Amino acid sequence: DALVSCHRHYKSRPTHGIGRFKYLLPKEAPKKKKDKVQMREINVGTEHEYGDVNIQMTSYDMCLVEHFAQYVHKLCNRLSIRVNESYAMPTKTNEVLFLEERGSKMQLDAVLTTHQRVVQISGLSSTFAPILLEIIQSSQPEGVHLLVKEHTEADFKSRLKSRPELEELLAQMN
Repeated sequence: DALVSCHRHYKSRPTHGIGRFKYLLPKEAPKKKKDKVQMREINVGTEHEYGDVNIQMTSYDMCLVEHFAQYVHKLCNRLSIRVNESYAMPTKTNEVLFLEERGSKMQLDAVLTTHQRVVQISGLSSTFAPILLEIIQSSQPEGVHLLVKEHTEADFKSRLKSRPELEELLAQMN
């Protein structure tokens, strides 16, 4: 008889609900949709300070490049260097072909995917830059290619995926 009844005795007890606090918290507003990535004005810098600088990490191993980008981001935060943004570039795929000894036909050997992460920083002083670069280079893992350069408009445009069909339709409309 006890298994069939669905009556719960403890709901009526005076201690029921102790420890609940959700009703005390303010109601959260629903999350709004992210806006399109907008082109910001590029900070050129001054005589003693670099402007926007991109630290680009490239590797065939996604896990390795992801963790190294995370490390660089946390390092910059710890050294109070402002990180504008940290993002991933579109993955590039390369096919490696080889030619057989007595043949004219190329055969597929491997497919290599290149993963790239970018950490964009600003306000890096010219006296601290070599120290930061040495720290990053000393902790750079094997197989990760590192590139540090100033941020340009071409870097921003390369970040976005090109859509040739859409561009073709826009060209036909105009």
